[in-house]
Amino acid sequence: LPDRFKFAPEMEVYIDEFLNGCDDPERQLTVMIGFSTLTNQGYPVLASSSRVVRHLQPVALQKYVDWLKDMFLRPDFDCCLDFSSNRQKQNQENVNITRHKIARLRKWIIHRLANIIESPVKKEESLVMDISRFCFFHAFFEAKKKTSQIREANVLPSEPLDKEAHSVAENYFFGLLQTLNTLTVLGDTAKAAALREKHIHGVTADGKLWIFLLVEYADKLLSSEHVKAVKPFTKEQMDAWERTLQSVKNLQKKENKSDNAKVVAFQQLLLLMAIHLFKNPLETMDVLSDLLNCTERAFSKEPKKKKTDNAEPGWVEVMVEILLSLLAQPSLLIRRISKSVFVRICPSLTKRGLQLILDVLDPYQEQNEESAVVVMEESNKKVKSAQDMDEEESEDSSDEGDTEEENDSGDEERNEEVDEDFRSQLMNVLQAGNALVCDESDEELDDEAMMALDKNISALFAEQQKRIQAKKDEKDRMRKEKILRRDFKIKVLDLVEAFLTKQSENPLVFDVIEPLLRVIEQCMSSDSDKQEVDFLQKTANIFKNSLCRPKQYCKRVDALQEDLHAFVERLVKKACKHTDSSVALYYFSASLYLLKVLKGNMSDKTPTPPTPLPGKHSNAIPQASQLLGTGCLDMERVTVLYRQALTQFLTKRNSALTSSMFDDLFRRFPV
Repeated sequence: LPDRFKFAPEMEVYIDEFLNGCDDPERQLTVMIGFSTLTNQGYPVLASSSRVVRHLQPVALQKYVDWLKDMFLRPDFDCCLDFSSNRQKQNQENVNITRHKIARLRKWIIHRLANIIESPVKKEESLVMDISRFCFFHAFFEAKKKTSQIREANVLPSEPLDKEAHSVAENYFFGLLQTLNTLTVLGDTAKAAALREKHIHGVTADGKLWIFLLVEYADKLLSSEHVKAVKPFTKEQMDAWERTLQSVKNLQKKENKSDNAKVVAFQQLLLLMAIHLFKNPLETMDVLSDLLNCTERAFSKEPKKKKTDNAEPGWVEVMVEILLSLLAQPSLLIRRISKSVFVRICPSLTKRGLQLILDVLDPYQEQNEESAVVVMEESNKKVKSAQDMDEEESEDSSDEGDTEEENDSGDEERNEEVDEDFRSQLMNVLQAGNALVCDESDEELDDEAMMALDKNISALFAEQQKRIQAKKDEKDRMRKEKILRRDFKIKVLDLVEAFLTKQSENPLVFDVIEPLLRVIEQCMSSDSDKQEVDFLQKTANIFKNSLCRPKQYCKRVDALQEDLHAFVERLVKKACKHTDSSVALYYFSASLYLLKVLKGNMSDKTPTPPTPLPGKHSNAIPQASQLLGTGCLDMERVTVLYRQALTQFLTKRNSALTSSMFDDLFRRFPV
């Protein structure tokens, strides 16, 4: 049974219609407070995410927020119409009912406040900041004594918040922080309108990041003697906090320069990690320290040193490693900001930095993902989402066909081996207890011998049961690790897609082709559980739509002509050798993409059209190449290559090549 009651949908409709048709702020406020005080053991039956608040007038909204904050600090159940079911009363006879009600009411209020910011109701920046400060304060701080210097400490709670209440406020605060990060600019000023036209989110009308304002507020609280942190900082953590603020201030001085996007991205990540110091100080310290060092190196004015194989990783490589570790976190906000930061640093991405990402996707380098798996596993020990459970259940139920039969047969063989071993041990126990006697003997075991034999047999069966359970646990652990690894790879694919989309003209794009092909090939030959299928589909979509089809491609391949021609040959030969047509199609498509790149580039050695050809190059072939615009493409070389592929298709019955591949080739490259 549910632990709370809520309004039927039609009741929400009635309230929504009334508030929409009512222009009197006082009547609106009365209705909202009235329905917010109809509670089931302290928990209001009006949903905390109810959208009816979008019709409130600004005056009514402000007064409603003030009432919510006051009820959070000083819960007044005398004004509430509270009810409990008989089952709830029976289940909570030995529970402190008042504290239980207060905890439920505060949970509803903090979510209601956070949801108001997300709601499309017209609101001022001051109201958004007021709610954000309130949620932040009660998530991570508590007042030692009343003070007028800090609004949130001006009134002390009638019932102090316990650890669970702080934890609830903390969870809702990070949801609120995610809303602030995507919040459109508020206000009616010309500057606010200009920012909205540029589709800029997460900032105030004067261009300041919301998260920066919260960090400033947090710094004020840390320096106040009237409040204390729920998890006080150590000296090392305080030093990291101050260093982070100084680094952000230094970045703000660079905002108007050409690399403004990169500056904002680094600011967001630094500020987010600073906020996370309040949540997980020990886990955040290492990441924050690396990030600060990386930021200093990224914006330092020192001349770039020539890299060697053993050289210290550049700031881009360090940043990529940090972003990969953050992608393994369960926080959606962290993952979104990490992706945003990656998009900003894409123009500076190096070959080594890109390889760090591709190594994660490499199906033959599972060991490289162990650290990410550990992060995810630890984060999900306490709470596992319903989606994760669904994925695990679907994985269990989706193994079909030959794979399932092979697994079942393998299990049977192992069971037979275990049974044989167990049977041998059981025989030894019985023989030791003289339980196995010849047929002609009438000798029977006495009671003492029978008791000893029974004890030994019980111990043997208990030990066997432990071995069986240990094998089941190990199998379950490996299955969960596989799910975590695959989930992490799916998130890393977002970085690959962002790179291909934003840097389609970068020569490093060519380094992505083979890793994606290996992933596709490996997925098509492995188990077809739901998560594996999702991973394959996402990889295939990125390969087709973000890599092979974009109109923009690298225009600086003159120095890479030989490598790219060899690459085309390698891809076509692999397509010819493959036995699976669906995989061969991707190899063939990749070769056509490289043909497009080579054909669209002009070689430095190729004369321009108006210039007459020198005498020694006046034969028909160069003229045809010039007129037909073959660019850097070696027509003779690729013609031989595709002629061989076509011959195989026409002469070999089991060829993986298909007519659609050559149809695509002839349509796109008729020459």
